[in-house]
This record gives sequence, C-alpha cells and structure tokens, in this order.
Amino acid sequence: MTRYIFIIGGVMSGIGKGIATASIGKILQAKGYKVTAIKIDPYVNVDAGTMNPIEHGEIFVTKDGVECDQDIGNYERFLDEELTTDNYITTGRVYQAVIQRERNLEYGGRCVEVVPDIPNETISRIKKAAKKTKADFVLIEIGGTVGEYQNMLFLEAARMMKLHNPKKVLFILISYLPVPETIGEMKTKPTQQAVKWLNMAGIQPSLIIARSKFPLDQPRKRKISIFCNVDIKDVISSPDVESVYEIPVNFAKERLGDRILHKFGLHSRRSCKKNLQDWEKLVKIIKTAKKPVKVAMVGKYFETGKFTLMDSYISVIEAIKHASWYFRRKPEIQWLSAENYEKKPRAVRELEKFDGVIVPGGFGSRGVEGKIKAIEFCRTHKIPYLGLCFGMQLAVIEFARNVAGIKDANSAEFNPGGKNNVIDIMPEQKVLLREKRYGATMRLGDYLCRIKKGTISFKAYKKQLVVERHRHRYEVNNSFRELLEKKGLVIAGVNPERDLVEIIEYKNHPFFVATQFHPEYKSRPLRPHPLFREFIRACTRKRS
Repeated sequence: MTRYIFIIGGVMSGIGKGIATASIGKILQAKGYKVTAIKIDPYVNVDAGTMNPIEHGEIFVTKDGVECDQDIGNYERFLDEELTTDNYITTGRVYQAVIQRERNLEYGGRCVEVVPDIPNETISRIKKAAKKTKADFVLIEIGGTVGEYQNMLFLEAARMMKLHNPKKVLFILISYLPVPETIGEMKTKPTQQAVKWLNMAGIQPSLIIARSKFPLDQPRKRKISIFCNVDIKDVISSPDVESVYEIPVNFAKERLGDRILHKFGLHSRRSCKKNLQDWEKLVKIIKTAKKPVKVAMVGKYFETGKFTLMDSYISVIEAIKHASWYFRRKPEIQWLSAENYEKKPRAVRELEKFDGVIVPGGFGSRGVEGKIKAIEFCRTHKIPYLGLCFGMQLAVIEFARNVAGIKDANSAEFNPGGKNNVIDIMPEQKVLLREKRYGATMRLGDYLCRIKKGTISFKAYKKQLVVERHRHRYEVNNSFRELLEKKGLVIAGVNPERDLVEIIEYKNHPFFVATQFHPEYKSRPLRPHPLFREFIRACTRKRS
C-alpha cells in the first residue's frame, strides 16, 4: 500500500526543493512511516559523474557507487538512510533503458514511442524503488521547474500514475513568492502562473509550499487558495531560515504532515513532536551556539567570477557543521584559493588564524602546488589538518618531497611517466582512460578499510574494520610505502582486499589525518562522522 508524493518546482530553480523533499520525509518518518526518496534529473546525462561541479554542484556517491545529484545527499542526511541506484533517475538512464529493450525485442516488434514508453519506464523505476525499500511513502522530486521542456515526460509519468491510482498519488508544488524591493509587497502571481503550467500538464497540486524571504500572511494564503484551487490549509509557509535543519520543525508547526496523512486517509502511528525532539534540540544548538570554530577550506571548485559557490563541496560543509554542533560550537568556514598561494607564497601564513584546515577532493593540476604549500604549512605549524581524497594524495606528495627527500615526488595524474610518482593510477584505470571510458568508471562506492590500532583514526572509529565511500582513479603507489613509513608517515588504514592505502597520519601532530575515501558522505546531523568529529575536537583544543 505504498503512497507516492511528487514534489515539483515552480517559478525558479534553487529554492530548496531537495531540502523540502527531505524535510517532508523526516516528518513522515517522525509519524511512524517508512520513507524513501527519488530524485529525477531532466539531464540527458546517464549520471552526474561527468558534470562540472561548479555548474551542477557536488557529485554525491551512493554506497553502490552511483554518481548522482547532491539532493541524494540531502535525503540521506535527513532520513538517515543509505540510498542506492534505484533512488536516482535521469533522462539519459530512462532513454538508455528503453533503447536497450527495443534492441532486445522486448517490445514485441511494435513501434516504440516517446509517449507512453518513456513515462512507463519512469513509472517502472519508481515502483521498483518502492518494492525494494518496502516504503510506506515514496517521495519523488522532479528536477527543474514546471513549464520546462526537459521535465515534461516526467510530469506525464506523474499524471499517469495519478490516473491509475488516484488515492495513492499526491502532488506538492514548491513555488517562490518574490518581494520586489521597490514595491515591498509579496507577489503571488508567479505562483499562480506556475500552477497554470502544472494544470496544462494535467496535474492539480494538492498542496503548495510557498517559499519566500518572509513568512506567508493570511491575505497571501487566501489569494493562493482562491486562484490556485487549493484549500487554504494546504498553503504552507516556508520562509528563509538560518539553517536548513530548521525546515522540518517549521513544516511540523504548519501541520504539513497532518495534511498529507489526511489526504491519504491515514493517521499518525506515533507522536511526531516526540520523535522530532532530538531534531529540535539540534536546531536549538544551531541557534544558540556562540563559541566559534574557524575552518579553512583550501580548494578551487568554488570560484565563478566574483561569486563563491558552496554547492561544489556541500557534503564537506555539512559534515563540518555536524561535528561543530556536536561540541556546541558555531562553525565559521572560509574559502581560500589554492592558486593564490602559488602567486603569493607568503600568503599561506594566513592559515595561522584558523583552528583547522581541510583540503577536499578534486581533479587536475590547477592549484595543486598551492594546496601542497598549505599542507606543508599545516604539518610544520601544528595546525589540525584533514585531507579528503585528493587532499590525501597531495599530503603524501608533500611528505615525500619535504620529509622523505624525494624532491620530484608527484602524481601520475598531472605528471604521467614521472620517475617518482608516489601517487599512481590503478592498473585497471589505465585501460579505461586509454579507451576514453570516463563515465562511472572510477573506484566508486563502499569499500572496506582496516584501521591500525593506536592511531588517531582507531581512536575516532573505536573499531578496526569500517566501510567508507570512494570516488577516485589514483592511489598511493605501494612501491614507495616502505620508504615513506620509514621516514615517519603512518599508514593508518588499508583496504584488506587489495592492500591499498586508505588513511595516512603524521606523528607528533595534534591532528594530521588524510583519507583516500570521502567520510563526508556518511556524516549525519545527529551522528557526525568520527573523523570530522575528532578533527573539530582538535580544532577546539587549538582555539583554547
């Protein structure tokens, strides 16, 4: 008896459909129901792996190795569930599957058409996710905004599902209400137009979540109710908030969960208020934390003209926040350009004013030498350091050059054929790159890591065997491991199946840890990742 809720955007993108979807899921969870969420991306890309993070935002990786939209990360963080390939749909995936079926004569030789075959394939994927997860509610977020050509076929799939199961399908429109400065009045007309476009697709929203800078007043609610053909109780105010984790609490106050259950003829299985208590405590900490913890992010995927785009590293940012709130600290994250340290080497001294430094993942040679300078400064000046994926590889290069005496140490990624590449490409990856097979071919998803006892990492995890998520092509070159360890590099974690380096540490340092995997993918608001937690603990000690 699974119920399906489609979340559709109106007026403009970037108004928080993913967070709203995750928040709706959190409320339904609190009411005692099992929830899963699906993201439908209208891109023709098969997955998000080949997209530019500046343009598209962070590439999130699921446990089974799917490179997907960052909203899957939002779902995982809010629902505290690990999602899979079944929770991610793209235009490319759907068309690819339909064409493959046609080639296999699975359509019995008939003419294969865009409608209904593309919507039907979408519906079958939605139902597959429902069956696999045994969820009471499946939330389906359709990317983009209503009226765009790209998502019309997905709206058609939603309409067809409603047609065949009218009591099991619900539509929620998330629309933006602007407040032009020169007028000073909240405007409902864009939302009315969005509903009109949705009606033209054969869909009438059951609820409207009104996003705006300010809370929605009764006159505006009444106007939306009249002109958009919804009950005034089904117009939900969603103003800007200090933290996205406040949104489920706000939705609960607006009785959004009750309205959803009412429309399906269901009742709460348990007290929503009681089950949101830990979440409300978190929101209180977020609002009241005064003591700062200052973390520098040294990278390159956040600059576009004069603007800073945080979406490129959203999981890292959230992981820092989770760990900071664990210690009731207010996270202050500053973005520092690695390229600046290449142009002005003395500028690296600015790192002294921070409590800790993170070098996150990335690709390519741009800014590499600047990042290495930052890592060296953290190592020699005892500044807590956390390296993630690329940040670990560069930490190994820095150590090899400046401690182990391998002056030309480098990575095969930007120095192919180098004599002393302490970071080298995995053998199977050489074949893939030679054949130009880039999409979904990296080392992706969950892999085991065996942690060495007595290390900082073992103290953090409190166990020897862990599972972490990966996204990379290059590894520490095992030919150099013995020399690096002899010079003082601690190999704190290895993959037991292939003896690949997973974690490195540096002795006689408050906190110098770097991982080949991405711990940020597994951090949760109420359960910060152990390594981020210990990193922030070291940062607070430095501050005090």
